Amino acid sequence: MALLVNIGHDGWYRDRELAAELRNLSPGADIRTLEEPGDLAEITMLAVSGLADDLPPQLPNLALVQKLGAGVETIVAHPALAPHVQVTRLKPLEPAREIAQYCLAYVLQGQRNILAHAANQARASWESLEPKENHKTRVGVLGMGHIGGETAALMRDLGFEVHGWSRSAKDMEGVTCHHGAESLEPMLGICDYICAILPSTGETRGLINAQTLAAMKPGATFINAGRGDLVDEAALIADLDRGHLGHAVLDVFCTEPLPEQDPLWAHPQVTITPHISGWHLGEALQDVVENFRRLGAGEDLLHAVDRQRGY
Repeated sequence: MALLVNIGHDGWYRDRELAAELRNLSPGADIRTLEEPGDLAEITMLAVSGLADDLPPQLPNLALVQKLGAGVETIVAHPALAPHVQVTRLKPLEPAREIAQYCLAYVLQGQRNILAHAANQARASWESLEPKENHKTRVGVLGMGHIGGETAALMRDLGFEVHGWSRSAKDMEGVTCHHGAESLEPMLGICDYICAILPSTGETRGLINAQTLAAMKPGATFINAGRGDLVDEAALIADLDRGHLGHAVLDVFCTEPLPEQDPLWAHPQVTITPHISGWHLGEALQDVVENFRRLGAGEDLLHAVDRQRGY
Protein backbone atom coordinates (compact mmCIF):
# COMPACT_ATOMS: atom_id res chain seq x y z
CA MET A 1 0.00 0.00 0.00
CA ALA A 2 1.13 3.52 -0.76
CA LEU A 3 -0.09 7.09 -0.25
CA LEU A 4 -0.02 9.45 -3.22
CA VAL A 5 0.08 13.21 -2.60
CA ASN A 6 -1.47 15.28 -5.38
CA ILE A 7 -2.69 18.67 -4.17
CA GLY A 8 -4.35 19.38 -7.50
CA HIS A 9 -3.84 23.15 -7.82
CA ASP A 10 -1.21 25.84 -7.53
CA GLY A 11 -0.84 28.62 -4.98
CA TRP A 12 -0.69 26.53 -1.80
CA TYR A 13 1.56 23.69 -0.63
CA ARG A 14 3.65 21.91 -3.25
CA ASP A 15 3.33 18.13 -3.58
CA ARG A 16 6.99 17.48 -2.86
CA GLU A 17 7.01 19.70 0.24
CA LEU A 18 3.88 18.18 1.70
CA ALA A 19 5.06 14.62 1.01
CA ALA A 20 8.31 15.40 2.84
CA GLU A 21 6.39 16.68 5.87
CA LEU A 22 4.26 13.53 5.93
CA ARG A 23 7.34 11.29 5.70
CA ASN A 24 8.82 13.12 8.70
CA LEU A 25 5.69 12.29 10.67
CA SER A 26 5.64 8.66 9.55
CA PRO A 27 9.18 7.44 8.76
CA GLY A 28 9.14 4.37 6.58
CA ALA A 29 5.67 5.00 5.15
CA ASP A 30 5.44 4.69 1.38
CA ILE A 31 4.47 8.24 0.44
CA ARG A 32 4.79 9.32 -3.18
CA THR A 33 4.05 12.15 -5.60
CA LEU A 34 3.32 12.08 -9.32
CA GLU A 35 6.94 13.06 -9.96
CA GLU A 36 7.88 9.50 -8.95
CA PRO A 37 4.61 7.61 -8.61
CA GLY A 38 5.95 4.09 -9.02
CA ASP A 39 3.39 1.37 -9.70
CA LEU A 40 0.00 3.10 -9.54
CA ALA A 41 -1.64 -0.22 -8.68
CA GLU A 42 0.06 0.07 -5.26
CA ILE A 43 -1.70 3.34 -4.42
CA THR A 44 -4.43 2.77 -1.83
CA MET A 45 -4.78 6.32 -0.47
CA LEU A 46 -4.79 9.68 -2.17
CA ALA A 47 -4.24 13.01 -0.36
CA VAL A 48 -5.63 15.96 -2.33
CA SER A 49 -7.01 19.45 -2.13
CA GLY A 50 -8.60 19.26 -5.57
CA LEU A 51 -9.23 15.88 -7.22
CA ALA A 52 -8.18 15.74 -10.87
CA ASP A 53 -10.72 14.23 -13.27
CA ASP A 54 -8.30 11.75 -14.79
CA LEU A 55 -6.57 10.51 -11.64
CA PRO A 56 -9.03 8.05 -9.99
CA PRO A 57 -9.29 5.78 -13.07
CA GLN A 58 -5.49 5.35 -12.96
CA LEU A 59 -5.61 3.98 -9.39
CA PRO A 60 -7.31 0.56 -9.52
CA ASN A 61 -6.81 -0.16 -5.80
CA LEU A 62 -7.70 3.25 -4.44
CA ALA A 63 -9.63 2.86 -1.17
CA LEU A 64 -9.47 6.32 0.42
CA VAL A 65 -9.34 9.95 -0.66
CA GLN A 66 -8.13 12.22 2.12
CA LYS A 67 -9.17 15.84 1.58
CA LEU A 68 -6.48 18.23 2.78
CA GLY A 69 -9.05 20.53 4.34
CA ALA A 70 -12.71 20.61 5.28
CA GLY A 71 -14.78 21.12 2.12
CA VAL A 72 -15.40 17.85 0.29
CA GLU A 73 -18.25 18.74 -2.08
CA THR A 74 -16.19 18.30 -5.26
CA ILE A 75 -14.84 14.94 -4.08
CA VAL A 76 -17.91 13.11 -2.75
CA ALA A 77 -19.75 13.62 -6.04
CA HIS A 78 -16.72 13.16 -8.30
CA PRO A 79 -17.95 11.19 -11.35
CA ALA A 80 -14.74 9.16 -11.63
CA LEU A 81 -14.62 8.11 -7.97
CA ALA A 82 -15.95 4.59 -7.43
CA PRO A 83 -18.76 4.26 -4.85
CA HIS A 84 -16.68 2.04 -2.55
CA VAL A 85 -13.89 4.61 -2.15
CA GLN A 86 -14.04 6.27 1.26
CA VAL A 87 -13.56 10.01 1.77
CA THR A 88 -12.16 11.70 4.86
CA ARG A 89 -11.58 15.34 5.65
CA LEU A 90 -9.50 17.25 8.17
CA LYS A 91 -10.66 19.19 11.20
CA PRO A 92 -7.45 21.04 12.05
CA LEU A 93 -7.40 23.70 14.71
CA GLU A 94 -4.85 25.99 13.05
CA PRO A 95 -6.79 26.87 9.85
CA ALA A 96 -10.01 27.09 11.87
CA ARG A 97 -8.35 29.73 14.00
CA GLU A 98 -7.02 31.46 10.89
CA ILE A 99 -10.50 31.63 9.35
CA ALA A 100 -11.90 32.99 12.62
CA GLN A 101 -9.14 35.63 12.65
CA TYR A 102 -9.86 36.48 9.00
CA CYS A 103 -13.49 37.18 9.87
CA LEU A 104 -12.44 39.17 12.91
CA ALA A 105 -10.04 41.29 10.85
CA TYR A 106 -12.85 42.49 8.61
CA VAL A 107 -15.26 42.97 11.50
CA LEU A 108 -12.66 45.17 13.18
CA GLN A 109 -12.15 47.00 9.89
CA GLY A 110 -15.76 48.07 10.17
CA GLN A 111 -15.67 48.71 13.90
CA ARG A 112 -12.66 51.03 13.60
CA ASN A 113 -13.77 52.75 10.34
CA ILE A 114 -10.58 51.65 8.57
CA LEU A 115 -11.89 52.14 5.02
CA ALA A 116 -13.32 55.55 5.85
CA HIS A 117 -10.03 56.70 7.39
CA ALA A 118 -8.14 55.50 4.31
CA ALA A 119 -10.51 57.45 2.06
CA ASN A 120 -10.07 60.55 4.23
CA GLN A 121 -6.30 60.24 4.06
CA ALA A 122 -6.44 60.07 0.27
CA ARG A 123 -8.08 63.50 0.20
CA ALA A 124 -6.15 64.94 3.18
CA SER A 125 -9.33 65.23 5.22
CA TRP A 126 -8.99 65.34 9.02
CA GLU A 127 -12.30 63.84 10.16
CA SER A 128 -12.75 62.15 13.53
CA LEU A 129 -15.03 59.11 13.33
CA GLU A 130 -16.33 57.40 16.44
CA PRO A 131 -15.40 53.69 16.64
CA LYS A 132 -18.25 51.26 17.16
CA GLU A 133 -18.48 49.45 20.48
CA ASN A 134 -18.26 45.66 20.45
CA HIS A 135 -20.91 45.07 23.07
CA LYS A 136 -23.39 47.08 21.00
CA THR A 137 -22.59 45.11 17.83
CA ARG A 138 -24.21 41.86 16.69
CA VAL A 139 -22.12 39.35 14.77
CA GLY A 140 -23.89 36.45 13.08
CA VAL A 141 -22.10 33.21 12.22
CA LEU A 142 -23.67 30.94 9.60
CA GLY A 143 -22.48 27.41 10.27
CA MET A 144 -21.72 26.32 13.81
CA GLY A 145 -19.44 23.38 13.12
CA HIS A 146 -15.73 23.12 13.83
CA ILE A 147 -14.73 26.38 12.11
CA GLY A 148 -17.89 28.32 12.84
CA GLY A 149 -17.61 27.42 16.51
CA GLU A 150 -14.08 28.84 16.62
CA THR A 151 -15.31 32.01 14.94
CA ALA A 152 -18.26 32.43 17.28
CA ALA A 153 -16.05 31.86 20.34
CA LEU A 154 -13.47 34.42 19.19
CA MET A 155 -16.15 37.06 18.61
CA ARG A 156 -17.84 36.25 21.92
CA ASP A 157 -14.59 36.52 23.86
CA LEU A 158 -14.00 39.99 22.42
CA GLY A 159 -17.33 41.19 23.73
CA PHE A 160 -19.52 41.05 20.64
CA GLU A 161 -23.13 39.92 20.86
CA VAL A 162 -22.88 36.71 18.86
CA HIS A 163 -25.66 34.83 17.10
CA GLY A 164 -25.04 31.47 15.45
CA TRP A 165 -27.17 29.69 12.86
CA SER A 166 -27.07 26.04 11.84
CA ARG A 167 -29.37 23.50 10.26
CA SER A 168 -29.74 21.50 13.49
CA ALA A 169 -29.85 22.73 17.07
CA LYS A 170 -26.58 23.75 18.73
CA ASP A 171 -25.76 24.97 22.22
CA MET A 172 -22.78 27.23 22.93
CA GLU A 173 -22.17 29.23 26.05
CA GLY A 174 -22.40 32.96 25.48
CA VAL A 175 -23.79 32.57 21.95
CA THR A 176 -27.46 32.84 20.96
CA CYS A 177 -28.00 29.81 18.74
CA HIS A 178 -30.66 29.61 16.03
CA HIS A 179 -31.46 26.65 13.81
CA GLY A 180 -33.69 25.69 10.93
CA ALA A 181 -34.81 27.53 7.82
CA GLU A 182 -37.51 29.52 9.60
CA SER A 183 -34.99 31.21 11.92
CA LEU A 184 -32.46 32.28 9.28
CA GLU A 185 -34.00 35.48 7.95
CA PRO A 186 -34.98 36.86 11.38
CA MET A 187 -31.38 36.36 12.54
CA LEU A 188 -29.96 37.98 9.41
CA GLY A 189 -32.14 41.00 10.04
CA ILE A 190 -30.56 41.88 13.40
CA CYS A 191 -26.83 41.34 12.70
CA ASP A 192 -24.35 44.06 11.82
CA TYR A 193 -21.91 41.49 10.41
CA ILE A 194 -22.67 38.09 8.89
CA CYS A 195 -19.78 35.59 8.77
CA ALA A 196 -20.66 32.70 6.47
CA ILE A 197 -18.74 29.50 7.19
CA LEU A 198 -21.02 26.88 5.71
CA PRO A 199 -20.12 23.75 3.72
CA SER A 200 -21.39 23.21 0.20
CA THR A 201 -24.43 20.92 0.31
CA GLY A 202 -27.78 20.71 -1.41
CA GLU A 203 -29.25 22.76 1.42
CA THR A 204 -26.64 25.54 1.38
CA ARG A 205 -25.98 26.13 -2.33
CA GLY A 206 -27.55 29.45 -3.27
CA LEU A 207 -28.67 30.08 0.32
CA ILE A 208 -27.52 33.69 0.11
CA ASN A 209 -29.81 34.91 -2.65
CA ALA A 210 -32.01 37.92 -3.38
CA GLN A 211 -34.45 36.97 -0.63
CA THR A 212 -31.94 36.33 2.15
CA LEU A 213 -29.85 39.34 1.14
CA ALA A 214 -32.93 41.54 1.38
CA ALA A 215 -33.54 40.12 4.86
CA MET A 216 -30.14 41.31 6.11
CA LYS A 217 -29.85 44.44 8.19
CA PRO A 218 -29.39 47.57 6.03
CA GLY A 219 -25.73 48.58 5.97
CA ALA A 220 -24.53 45.21 7.25
CA THR A 221 -21.24 43.64 6.17
CA PHE A 222 -21.36 40.15 4.66
CA ILE A 223 -18.20 38.02 4.98
CA ASN A 224 -17.95 34.70 3.12
CA ALA A 225 -15.13 32.39 4.20
CA GLY A 226 -17.05 29.16 3.59
CA ARG A 227 -17.90 28.07 0.05
CA GLY A 228 -18.41 30.19 -3.04
CA ASP A 229 -21.60 28.47 -4.21
CA LEU A 230 -23.36 29.63 -1.05
CA VAL A 231 -23.84 33.01 -2.76
CA ASP A 232 -25.85 34.09 -5.80
CA GLU A 233 -23.18 36.54 -6.92
CA ALA A 234 -25.44 38.43 -9.33
CA ALA A 235 -27.98 38.95 -6.55
CA LEU A 236 -25.22 40.16 -4.23
CA ILE A 237 -24.05 42.75 -6.75
CA ALA A 238 -27.63 43.91 -7.28
CA ASP A 239 -28.14 44.25 -3.53
CA LEU A 240 -24.95 46.27 -3.12
CA ASP A 241 -25.84 48.45 -6.12
CA ARG A 242 -29.17 49.42 -4.60
CA GLY A 243 -27.40 50.48 -1.39
CA HIS A 244 -28.85 47.87 0.94
CA LEU A 245 -25.79 46.00 2.22
CA GLY A 246 -22.83 48.13 3.25
CA HIS A 247 -19.99 45.86 2.19
CA ALA A 248 -19.12 42.31 1.14
CA VAL A 249 -15.86 40.54 1.95
CA LEU A 250 -15.38 37.48 -0.23
CA ASP A 251 -12.64 34.86 0.08
CA VAL A 252 -14.43 32.18 -1.98
CA PHE A 253 -16.26 32.28 -5.29
CA CYS A 254 -18.40 30.19 -7.61
CA THR A 255 -15.52 30.17 -10.11
CA GLU A 256 -11.93 30.13 -8.88
CA PRO A 257 -9.67 31.79 -9.80
CA LEU A 258 -12.15 34.65 -10.19
CA PRO A 259 -12.13 35.63 -13.90
CA GLU A 260 -10.44 38.94 -14.69
CA GLN A 261 -13.60 40.32 -16.25
CA ASP A 262 -15.84 39.48 -13.28
CA PRO A 263 -17.66 42.62 -12.04
CA LEU A 264 -16.88 41.76 -8.42
CA TRP A 265 -13.25 42.85 -8.93
CA ALA A 266 -14.13 46.49 -9.54
CA HIS A 267 -17.12 46.88 -7.24
CA PRO A 268 -16.46 49.64 -4.68
CA GLN A 269 -18.35 47.81 -1.93
CA VAL A 270 -16.55 44.47 -2.36
CA THR A 271 -13.27 43.26 -0.84
CA ILE A 272 -11.74 40.24 -2.56
CA THR A 273 -9.13 37.82 -1.21
CA PRO A 274 -7.97 34.74 -3.17
CA HIS A 275 -9.18 31.86 -0.96
CA ILE A 276 -6.55 32.39 1.72
CA SER A 277 -8.55 32.69 4.94
CA GLY A 278 -7.42 29.30 6.27
CA TRP A 279 -3.94 28.38 5.05
CA HIS A 280 -1.82 26.21 7.36
CA LEU A 281 -2.68 22.60 8.18
CA GLY A 282 -0.61 22.48 11.35
CA GLU A 283 -1.27 19.48 13.57
CA ALA A 284 -3.78 18.03 11.09
CA LEU A 285 -0.98 16.50 9.02
CA GLN A 286 -0.71 13.92 11.80
CA ASP A 287 -4.29 12.88 10.99
CA VAL A 288 -3.30 12.21 7.37
CA VAL A 289 -0.61 9.71 8.31
CA GLU A 290 -2.85 8.27 11.04
CA ASN A 291 -5.57 7.59 8.47
CA PHE A 292 -2.98 5.92 6.25
CA ARG A 293 -2.06 3.66 9.15
CA ARG A 294 -5.71 2.98 10.00
CA LEU A 295 -6.53 2.16 6.39
CA GLY A 296 -3.82 -0.49 6.35
CA ALA A 297 -4.96 -1.88 9.70
CA GLY A 298 -8.63 -1.96 8.75
CA GLU A 299 -9.58 0.44 11.56
CA ASP A 300 -12.20 3.21 11.62
CA LEU A 301 -10.95 6.37 9.93
CA LEU A 302 -10.69 9.85 11.39
CA HIS A 303 -13.26 12.40 10.17
CA ALA A 304 -14.97 10.07 7.70
CA VAL A 305 -17.44 11.72 5.33
CA ASP A 306 -20.91 10.45 4.47
CA ARG A 307 -20.76 10.68 0.68
CA GLN A 308 -24.55 10.75 0.41
CA ARG A 309 -24.97 13.67 2.80
CA GLY A 310 -21.88 15.46 1.51
CA TYR A 311 -20.17 16.04 4.88
